[in-house]
Amino acid sequence: MTVAQALAWAMGAGVARLDAQLLLLQALGRPQGDRAWLITHDADALEPTTHAAFEAACGRRLAGEPLAYLVGQKEFFGLPLQVDHRVLVPRPDTETIVEWALEALAGRQAPPVIDLGTGSGAIALAIQSRRPDAHVTAVDRSADALAVAAANAQRLQLPVRFVQADWLQGAGRYDLVVSNPPYVAQGDPHLPALAHEPVSALVAGTDGLSDLRRIAADAPGHLQPGGWLLLEHGWDQAAAVRQLLADAGFTDIGSRRDLAGVERCSGGRWLERG
Repeated sequence: MTVAQALAWAMGAGVARLDAQLLLLQALGRPQGDRAWLITHDADALEPTTHAAFEAACGRRLAGEPLAYLVGQKEFFGLPLQVDHRVLVPRPDTETIVEWALEALAGRQAPPVIDLGTGSGAIALAIQSRRPDAHVTAVDRSADALAVAAANAQRLQLPVRFVQADWLQGAGRYDLVVSNPPYVAQGDPHLPALAHEPVSALVAGTDGLSDLRRIAADAPGHLQPGGWLLLEHGWDQAAAVRQLLADAGFTDIGSRRDLAGVERCSGGRWLERG
């Protein structure tokens, strides 16, 4: 079977064209950005082992496994992150909170920042890459997730500090607390489609707000005067999260929309009470 025939077979089986190309590059051991090679070598015959690996990967993709797990990487905010089943796949929607975080840090010198529930390290590493002077700490309860994040930091040569902890347990004070915590409710009908990703990084109680509620309540004790708390949340949770921030005493509360127009994250500023 040739390269062109293999791609035609995959697309005929229901694999998206781009996914098929990236899976074939993976099976061939070629870089993910080498799609042009597939065109110029479309008549090349595949080795039987390569063909078998490609067919197996296509089968897993058709079964719903994320492409990022199959190729082992996902780009986020311009950074090539290595990912696997130990962490959630970084979503483009989450770049919204990174952009807001960078705005919140503008004008602050060597700001201390903490990213809660860092997973692959996506948010922490993106902030560190754009603010080399920042002192970024990334926290996760999962030792497996921290291993993935630390490996990404080492490969990208970004000096993020990693800590295994339960949210803000043992944390200091920061100019920015940022988090993309679990926010899916137990029994949510979308969960079956996310079955390949770690459930502990997805589900947060019966209403999906348990972790968001805890972070909003605890963050004031860990923010410098004028510091910001920014939280990613579900598509229908913005009003509830704004209320959590108001109840905790935050000011300048608002939400930001992602590229699809969904209110994807909410935040507020903490002013020390006299």
